[in-house]
Formats: sequence, C-alpha cells, structure tokens
Amino acid sequence: MPSRSASSFARLVASALVLTIAAGQAPRLAAAGNDADAGTWRMVVMTSPAQIPVAQPASAASADYQAELTAIKTAQSRITAAQQRTIDYWSRGGVLRWNDFMMELVARADLAPPPNPDGTYSAPDANNPFAEPQFPFGNPPYAARAYSYVSVAQFEALKAAWHFKYLYNRASPSDVDGGVRALQPTNGLPSYPSEDAVISGVTAELLKLLFPTNVEEITLKAAEQRQVAILAGRATASDVAAGLALGNAVAALFATRAGADGMRTAGGSPALFAALAAAATARGEIPWRSLESPPRPPMLAAFGSVRAWMMTPADILNERPAAPPSTSSALMAREVEEVRQAVRKPTREQIALVYKWADGLSSPTPPGHWNVIGSPHIAAAGFSEVRTARAFALLNMTMHDAAVACWDAKFAYYNPRPSQLDPRIRTIIGLPNFPAYTSGHSTFSAAAAEVLAYLFPSAAGEFHAAKDEAAISRLYGGIHYRSDIEVGKQHGSRVGGYTVSFARTDGADLPR
Repeated sequence: MPSRSASSFARLVASALVLTIAAGQAPRLAAAGNDADAGTWRMVVMTSPAQIPVAQPASAASADYQAELTAIKTAQSRITAAQQRTIDYWSRGGVLRWNDFMMELVARADLAPPPNPDGTYSAPDANNPFAEPQFPFGNPPYAARAYSYVSVAQFEALKAAWHFKYLYNRASPSDVDGGVRALQPTNGLPSYPSEDAVISGVTAELLKLLFPTNVEEITLKAAEQRQVAILAGRATASDVAAGLALGNAVAALFATRAGADGMRTAGGSPALFAALAAAATARGEIPWRSLESPPRPPMLAAFGSVRAWMMTPADILNERPAAPPSTSSALMAREVEEVRQAVRKPTREQIALVYKWADGLSSPTPPGHWNVIGSPHIAAAGFSEVRTARAFALLNMTMHDAAVACWDAKFAYYNPRPSQLDPRIRTIIGLPNFPAYTSGHSTFSAAAAEVLAYLFPSAAGEFHAAKDEAAISRLYGGIHYRSDIEVGKQHGSRVGGYTVSFARTDGADLPR
C-alpha cells in the first residue's frame, strides 16, 4: 500500500483539481447559434419532445404578463453587488455550472466506508442516508451513473423545452420591453419555457435522489439559478414556472428508470462473491481476493448487469474481451515482473503521471476527470445550452456504458492484482478493491476519448494522448498489468463507438 504521505498528496492534488474547476471563470455565455431545430433531435429516454405537455403562455399584452415585466424592472433597479456576482456566475451557462457542482458532490462522497469494530463492512443505505456510513459512496461506477443520469436528463428536458419554445415563440422580457435590461445574453432565444428553470428543475430532482444528504444545498442552488433567470431579464415568472414544471416532470421519468436499472442489487452478495471465486478456481486460475485489512467485499460486483444507455445486455456480452493471460502462464509471469520493475525505480515523469491520473479518494473519480478534460472544449465552442447538454450527455453516457462493460469483464474473470501474485510489489497509489482485468481507467478513457474526438476532431490527438497517459499510469502505479491496459483501451474504444454511432444519427450533427 502507498505511504500515508503519498496518499495525502494524491488527495491534495484531487482536491485542488476540483477547486480549480469550481472556482474558474469562463467567458460569458453567448451561443454562436440557438439550434432552433433541437426539438426535432432524437430522444434517448422520452418518447417525443411533446411527451410532457406545456400549456400555451399568456399573451405578452396581457395584464398578468405586463405585471411580470414590471416586477423584473423593479428588481433590476435594486440589484446588489452580491446579486451581480451571482448573475456573473450563472452567465457561464447552467449546464456547465451544474457539471462543476456535480463533480464537487462526487468528490465529497468518494470515501470508502471504514470497517466496523468486528471487521465487517456496512454498505451505505439510500433509505437511511445520514446513518454511518453515509450514502452514497461516490466510487467510479456510481459516479459514472450519476453523471450520466443528470446529463442525459438535462439533454432530454432541453430538447423538450426547445420544442415548446419555438412552438409558442414568446420573446424574452428584454426583447419585449426596452426597460428590461439584458444582464445575460439572450441571443433572441424564445423564453417560454425558461431553459434555466428546466435545467434547475431536472438537475435538482435527480441530484437530490443521488446525493440525499445534500438536499438543502442542491435546493438552494436550483432556486438561485431560477432567480437569476428573472433578474437578468431572460425570463418572467411564468416562463420560469413552466420550465420548472417541465424539468421536474422529466426528472420523474428518469427517477423511474433509475429505480429499475439494476443499481439496487449491484453490490452483489457473499454468495455471489464465493461463486465468482469458485468459478475462477475451477478454471485453474488464482481468484482475486481483497488485500485490505480486514478484507473488504469487492466493489459493486454486479454492476456489470446495470442497464446501459447505448448498449443492450447482448452488446455488453458480445463486447466482453477474451480471457486475460492465465495466472499460471509464462506471459503472466512476464507481466507481473514488468509491474515489479516499474514500481522499483520509477522515473519522476512516471510518478507525475501516476498522481496526475490517480483519481482516488475524495476526487471526482476517472469519469469526473474526463468531464474536466471535456469542459474547456465545450465552454469554448459557443454551444447553445441544448447543444452543451448534448456534449455532456454523450460523454457521460459512454462512460456509464464503459463502467458497465468493464465491471462485466472484471467479475467474469475475477483476475488478481499484481501485488496479490507477487507480494514484493508495493503500489505507489491505493489498490482498488476489485479485480484487475480490464483496467477501468483504460476503458473509461478510451470511451471518453472516442466521444470527445467526435465532438472536437481538431483536438483528437490531445484526447488520445490523455487516454494513453491515463492507461499507462496504472502500470506505473503498480496496480495493473500490461494486458489490463491494452485490452481495456480496445474495449473502451468499442464502447465509445456505440455512442458515436448514436450521435451521428441524432439529427444534431453539425456540418464537418
């Protein structure tokens, strides 16, 4: 195991990464286009953009609407410095800001439950989230699922909002009344229903489900976004009310899906763990075992059966990699020795890569790291909110699917870690408590790189170089063999291809 100082350094680096992203200021959101046809883009979960009805708004000439405009002008005449800072904060874009916040929530929750006095471990309980250990443990599969549910729900809700925006075509308050100042860009986008309210509603409801101990903070943040939409002259109270109702309704659809996607039983059971070990032994292999003290149950042993987004269960099975080198083979002996030599005398550059990609406790996890990589490209692209949501949805869907596919392979083969086969190996970073083959970092990174290279082809070299860094860092850290890494990258690339295939046909592809 790594030293206490090394572990502390890794946590410090991870915390700095989250704080830098959360505090960073990006240019004010000014989309290059409104994507007026987004209401026709292909849906992922919803049956159509009009599945949830949104009533026609009142006329701009009505007394009620005029009263709403007067309320905005009165509020704008009293704006405080604190309110202006809040307007500036949300000017980066709602989807981007919530993505930053979600990574913070994951990092706070990314702490493995400690052992009980009797040497057993208790699992976090979603039905009693404040009990010890608190729910959730934001490990990489849990994080991948959380990022994907929120991102996909935002995308679906915004496509629905765009359908109704252009159906009713109500102008934004600052475009209707010259006395209302546009304190954020409106780009001529219709205001009903408010996209800010849609995002706040769908995001907050799902985050409260995923991170129930943070309900108050989530609720206040969502209310702040809606208040800014009005104060900035982008939306009236009725625009916001319609958007909030739509966002909440879409969130309910996703909550129903989440309740039946297999996550409730993803932890597995002692009987499953014993059966997996027995199956490996029957194949003539050395089965994985926990090297923690006391031994900890493997992380989410049945996550490979959780429902994916772009892949069917048959796809997951068909894409499962071939078996790893036998634990008794000469090839495995060579791979173990390669790991041992790597950790004996690592170079400064290798150690730097290990910590750069550690993504361990109190970090946004590997899927979050790839959100960090993608965010600046998305922010600089001049996307509308709906296209921004699409980019994060594609990225996070593929990493969720990568988690399902990788965990399917890990527990199908139940392959031991290098330090189990050779106790002389001392890992530089913490040893993950689940089987080795294939590498999760390699699989996540290859899938993410495929999607980001599709979205931003001019930066494809950057993404694929990052993928290779992430993958090889796990060998340098002493926790993966060469075969885990190379096969994981191939597996992840195939997983990413499913999402790219969807994206090419969803109706949103820009001319190349």
